[in-house]
Amino acid sequence: MPVYEYCCKKCGHCFDALQGLSDEPLSQCPQCQELSLEKMMSAPMFQLKGTGWYETDFKQKKGAPSENKSESEPKKKEGSGDE
Repeated sequence: MPVYEYCCKKCGHCFDALQGLSDEPLSQCPQCQELSLEKMMSAPMFQLKGTGWYETDFKQKKGAPSENKSESEPKKKEGSGDE
């Protein structure tokens, strides 16, 4: 079950709530009892590691072969008549 972060617009109380995906969002603040809770957007607390994920398979790293290849090829001079 995911953990959601809520903050109250009235008193500023913030807390985390463990809820199911199909549960209704909370609306009443447990501290001031007002109906002024807002669900916050926050970064996930996990990172996908291993092969098959963007970080390891698709992201080009510094010094990747595709970058070095263009540097190692001789550059043609403009107007040399090779075209």
